[in-house]
Amino acid sequence: MTDEKEMLGTCPVDRGLTRVGDRWSMLILRDVEYGLTRYEQLRTSLGIAPNILARRLAALTAAGLLEKRRYSQRPPRDEYLLTDAGRDFLPILMAIGAWGRKYNGAGALSLHRDATTGEIVRPVVVDAVTGAPIGSRPLRLDMPD
Repeated sequence: MTDEKEMLGTCPVDRGLTRVGDRWSMLILRDVEYGLTRYEQLRTSLGIAPNILARRLAALTAAGLLEKRRYSQRPPRDEYLLTDAGRDFLPILMAIGAWGRKYNGAGALSLHRDATTGEIVRPVVVDAVTGAPIGSRPLRLDMPD
């Protein structure tokens, strides 16, 4: 039997997209970060069909990006909170947003601001070792043996 890692292949982009790779899942993670943690809040904010929202919440929970927590016993109600893996995905969402603002930025767009300084946040993805922005120099892909 093939294990999950073999099924996903050696590409970390493929593995990541398998966990988070659709529009609704990313928008759910965005909204949970901004405090919309309950099913009805998410449904209203996103205008998403209930069956799609339920499937995406279950998938994000199974993938370890969200944690489901009961906040009411009667009636039973749950809220969804970001896990460490979900919080680690937020810079990726911000980078996608910055790219979208730059190349698809017609009309009014929301902006991220630092809550303390009020300055606009301009995300850049950099190499942690050199500090060089990703995309500013050629890279090589090493495949596992």
